Amino acid sequence: MPEFDTAHVKNIVLLGHAGCGKTTLAECMLFEAGITTRRGTVEEQNTTADYHPLEQERGNSIFSKLLHTRWRGYKINILDTPGYSDFVGDVLSALRVADTGIMLLNASNGVEVGTDVIWEYTEKFRTPMIFAVNKLDEDTADYDRTVQQAKDHFGSNICVVQYPRQVGAGFHEIVDVLRMTMYKFKDTGGKPEKLPIPDDERERAEKLHQELVEAVASNDETLMEQYFERGELSEDELKEGMKKAMIHHDLFPLFCLSAERNMGSGRLMGFIDNVCPSANEMPAQRTKNGEELPCSASGPACMFVYKTISEPHVGDLSFFKVYSGVIRSGMELVNEANGVPEKINQLFLMEGNKRMPVQELVAGDIGATLKLRNTHVNNTLHVKGRNIELPPIEFPSPNMTVSIEAVNKGDEEKLSQALHQLREEDPTLVVEVSPELKQTLLHCQGEMHLAVAKWKIEHNQKISVKFGKPRIPYRETIRSKAEAMYRHKKQSGGAGQFGEVHLRIEPWYEGMPEPEGLTVRGREEFPLNWGGKLVYYNCIVGGAIDNRFMPSILKGIMEKMHEGPLTGSYVRDVRVSVFDGKMHPVDSNDISFKIAGIMAFKQAFRDADPQVLEPINKVEVLCPEDLTGAVMSEIQSRRGVLEGIDAESHFQKIVANIPQAELHDFSSSLRSISQGRAKFKMSLNGYMPVSFDLQRKLSETYNKEYAEADA
Repeated sequence: MPEFDTAHVKNIVLLGHAGCGKTTLAECMLFEAGITTRRGTVEEQNTTADYHPLEQERGNSIFSKLLHTRWRGYKINILDTPGYSDFVGDVLSALRVADTGIMLLNASNGVEVGTDVIWEYTEKFRTPMIFAVNKLDEDTADYDRTVQQAKDHFGSNICVVQYPRQVGAGFHEIVDVLRMTMYKFKDTGGKPEKLPIPDDERERAEKLHQELVEAVASNDETLMEQYFERGELSEDELKEGMKKAMIHHDLFPLFCLSAERNMGSGRLMGFIDNVCPSANEMPAQRTKNGEELPCSASGPACMFVYKTISEPHVGDLSFFKVYSGVIRSGMELVNEANGVPEKINQLFLMEGNKRMPVQELVAGDIGATLKLRNTHVNNTLHVKGRNIELPPIEFPSPNMTVSIEAVNKGDEEKLSQALHQLREEDPTLVVEVSPELKQTLLHCQGEMHLAVAKWKIEHNQKISVKFGKPRIPYRETIRSKAEAMYRHKKQSGGAGQFGEVHLRIEPWYEGMPEPEGLTVRGREEFPLNWGGKLVYYNCIVGGAIDNRFMPSILKGIMEKMHEGPLTGSYVRDVRVSVFDGKMHPVDSNDISFKIAGIMAFKQAFRDADPQVLEPINKVEVLCPEDLTGAVMSEIQSRRGVLEGIDAESHFQKIVANIPQAELHDFSSSLRSISQGRAKFKMSLNGYMPVSFDLQRKLSETYNKEYAEADA
């Protein structure tokens, strides 16, 4: 039998902007429960969660960690997450399997941009939430301002459960308006003394208690009736009402902390085991086909893999949540994504980088297993004979792209394997081998994300790599009509080659009239993978070119559209009409007409007022109001065109269109300007013509490279 049943397992995720104290709070929880005998600190590089050398070097969390503790008959799984948006993938994966989120607010800084970004994801997952105002012992702490900002940003559903009697260096007393008790801590923190609320705090405490009672009662008709009858609710009734309201995302209790001095963590843990929902109290998971999967130990065994890490000399460690049934060591399950069976050889509870073997894990619990050969993040494993697939985590699109290559020749294969491993561990990293740009591209969330990827490759796989500026995927098109003829003739003793093609090219647009002055005998339309279209007309009369050669001409034109005449970029939005030509009864063949098609198209293209188009990205920046001017100046310095500025909560959202060529280092510049207080996202928003000077420069560069390649 498992040590804890489903009802006694709680899964919490610690959330918040970087530096708000998540890892320090996790240390307090482990220490309070007796799991550790000494609280580690970030400064001393000895915390249980931030064990990775890179985290210790940088002084902040980079990867999400799974910890667990035991508290008064309950098992609490703790997911500690990074606070920088570059590592949002780890936040999302942890949120996917957690049943309650604890959002930490820095009392000195109030609600920060990172907090707002994370909140959007908690809304999407409908995660029950607790707010905890931390760092109340700092000299610049302002509890009232922080709470007001939280209500302004996240709504009036935030309900004060605790408030500090004093803030700053003298912080050591917390008034709890749920229990109507004051907790007084020693300077060293730990277990507090429980005291009656002092007379000078009684009025404020009773007012907040009444607000809490009314907020709980308003979300439950039965409690509302009891409240009207008695004018009060018992503590047990309040707890039950709060649980229901949290499950429905209608109420968010707010607590006080100094994780640094271990003040308030014990009371928070008590609230987690008394009030926060277990997985079986949450709404049942829905499978991809819409069926409900109740979280019950008696159900079919089913687990969902939310994270994978690769450990040197050990292999891939897969983290999972049991959504139904009991997972036992030695069990064989089926991967719904590929139908491949997987044997669960070992099961572990995790404490940072420490693995503790167990024989089984019950529905609602979170654990890890080693060496699943054909299973990846977002895969569902289940018992044979069932078809269960849980919805995948939807990871955000990348915000930054670089080219990557090995420094040493001969390391290309090793680099390819290393990039594959990176992708397995972090789905927010996208690796692309671009035939268009002839580069291997690494798409990531930002500069810090990129630095971590490089560290892993160089330290784990021992490969030296260098990043570069990615080439820009320009496009070529035309602005006017042109005609050209090309005769391909080659004699080599035996059968020769002969093909002559006359064609007209025009800029294509939707709804344009048929070719003027030509007899249309056939029309084909080809949507291009890179955007736009090629429309191909057969206007041959009198059998000047046999129909069997028309596909060869088309093949030649399409080949040249893969490497445009001006810059070698893809060509788009062109209409080609083949209207005349000549054949030879012996020497004409497919290759002759393909070459003639290439050369005629190339010549006509250059005569048709060619135009280079550059990709334009829509960029949305979220920043505090005092940074608006600096951000706008940065955008304008990158040839950006402002589209609008809107207020979003307490931040400004600046929307602009910026050429992709100007965005290579935008992430690092924005972080520098804002000291990490601004976030952005971007997406392709179309193509626009480049200036005459830039087009000439691009064309000259391409012609020079082409000439050198032929030399």
